[in-house]
Amino acid sequence: MTRVLLAGGGTAGHVNPLLAVANELVRQGRCNPAEIIVVGTRGGLESRLVPAAGFALATTQRLPLPRKLSLGALVFWPRFAIAVGKVVWLIMRHRAELVAGFGGYASAPSYVAAWLTRTPLVIHEANAVPGFANRLGSRLTRCVVTTFSQTQLPHATVLGMPMARAITHPSSSPNASRARSAFGLKPGKKTLLVTGGSQGAQSLNATLAAVVEDILALDWQILHIVGSKNPLPPSSPGYVALSYCYRMDVAFAAASAVISRAGAATVSEIQIVGIPAVFVPYPVGNGEQEKNAADSLATGAAVMVLDRDFTPERCRAVVLPLLADDTALARMRTNAIGLGRPQAAEAFVETMMEALSSRRSKGLGA
Repeated sequence: MTRVLLAGGGTAGHVNPLLAVANELVRQGRCNPAEIIVVGTRGGLESRLVPAAGFALATTQRLPLPRKLSLGALVFWPRFAIAVGKVVWLIMRHRAELVAGFGGYASAPSYVAAWLTRTPLVIHEANAVPGFANRLGSRLTRCVVTTFSQTQLPHATVLGMPMARAITHPSSSPNASRARSAFGLKPGKKTLLVTGGSQGAQSLNATLAAVVEDILALDWQILHIVGSKNPLPPSSPGYVALSYCYRMDVAFAAASAVISRAGAATVSEIQIVGIPAVFVPYPVGNGEQEKNAADSLATGAAVMVLDRDFTPERCRAVVLPLLADDTALARMRTNAIGLGRPQAAEAFVETMMEALSSRRSKGLGA
C-alpha cells in the first residue's frame, strides 16, 4: 500500500479529477482510503465533496497570486511560506510517499513542500492554459500530465481528464430512447442539450429563449439545463427546462447534439460520448475555455461561437443550419471517434506509480 497526498481544489475542474484519481487508487488496491489525505482550502468545493467521498481533508489558506503591488502582495510570500510549512508537516505526519497535484490555491504550497521533502511529485493540468500553481510545479518535477495537446508545460504528457467511472466505464450505457423518456421527452425525436453551468449560463439562456421556436420548428426537442442560480423557464411541449441535472450521463445519452460552455471537464465528457457540439466558451479567466475546445474543432467534431457573438441572429445563422443538416451531424459524430480518453484516471495512477518506483530505485524514497 502507498501513502499519498493529493492537492487541489477551489472549483469542480480541480476537485473532480482529484477525486477520480483517489477513487482509482482505492479501486486498484494501491491505497486504502485512510492512506489518502487531500490538501485543499476551506471555502472551495473540496470542503464538501472530499469528506463526502470518504477521504480526509486538510486545509490551507486561500492565497490568490497578487497581480500588482499592494499590501496583499507584501504579505503574500510570508503567508505562502507558512502554507508550505504546514504541508511539509502534513507530508511528514502522514508519511506520504508521493504528492499529486491538480491545480488550484492549495497546490502551489504543496508542490514546494514536496520539493523540499524530496517527495515524488506528479502534476495534472486540466485546462489548455495552465494556471500559476501548475506552471510553478512543472519546474519542480518531470512528471507532468495534461488533458489537452495544446497545454504548454515542461515535460508534459497528454493523458486526458481523469473522470468518475460512472462516466468513463458505465455499468450499462444509457439508451437514448430511455434517457429521453426519463426527462419527459419523446423517445424517438432528435434532442438538443443546452447546458452552461450556473453563473456561465446566462447568455446561453437568453439566446436560447429567443430561438426555441425556431429549433422546435426543425423537428427537434430541447433539454435545457439553465443553472441553479438562474430563473427556471416553464417547460412546454418539446422543451424541458431543469435547474440542475444530477445525471449528466443520462442527459448526454439523450442528446443528438449539444450547445455548451467549454470547461475542461465538459469538453472531455463530450469527447468521450462523441456528441456533435457547439461550444460557446465562457469569457472569463485567461481564455482557457476557447483553447480547451481546440482538439474537437481541429478534428471537425465541434464548432465554436464566441460568447460575444452568441446572439439570436448568430444562432439562427450558424446553429440552425447545422441542426437541419443530418449529414453534417453524422460527420461530426464520426470525427469525434477516438477523441475521448476514458482511461485517463488509470493512466494517471500508473504515472504516479512510475514516479514512486523511480524514486525508490534511486534509494531516495521509502
